[in-house]
Amino acid sequence: MLARFATVRQYGQAEIVIKKSRFIGHARPVASEEEAVAFIEEIKKRHWDATHNCSAYVVGERDEYQKALDDGEPSGTAGKPILEVIKHRGIKNTAVVVTRYFGGIMLGAGGLVRAYTDGAVAGIDAAEQILKVLHREIYVELDYTWYGKLENELRGRGVRVGDVSFTDRVRVLCLPEAVEAERFQAWITDLTQGQAIQEQGEERYFIENEA
Repeated sequence: MLARFATVRQYGQAEIVIKKSRFIGHARPVASEEEAVAFIEEIKKRHWDATHNCSAYVVGERDEYQKALDDGEPSGTAGKPILEVIKHRGIKNTAVVVTRYFGGIMLGAGGLVRAYTDGAVAGIDAAEQILKVLHREIYVELDYTWYGKLENELRGRGVRVGDVSFTDRVRVLCLPEAVEAERFQAWITDLTQGQAIQEQGEERYFIENEA
């Protein structure tokens, strides 16, 4: 799993008008190529009366799955510019559709490229670009006498903390970045003079700088 990657938070939609043509940018996060294709088909059904529904997506840890579709616009004037916006932003697991309702004025090849580029940017901005960071669950179990110190130190280091349970001992779910997990566990050992019991859990993503 990637230590961190950029994507979009949610479905977003925004509209711009260029020489009387309406360009509606749609973007959303997708977990697979199948999900990307399904999203494109959903938008095409929703805007069945549009002149064009051009699209592109990038999916996979190494951007293994990429596709651009012009949907009837001149080759290279719609799908490719949308794909280039996705790649330029450095985002993954994202699908974008730009819907066009023709306004009666021809834009020319250069005008179409600019329009679909701007439509893709608008859609991605509406979906909100975010950075996801991989964290590792580390369960720390220790005596109550150590809890106050641990709590203060975790806060000071800015470490994410999940559930805390209080029984005969305290069990704290710590969520350091995955790349720091081993160093974090060594630090816990030093901090508690070897008195803490530690157990690794799953890896999961959180949005950077979001509680």
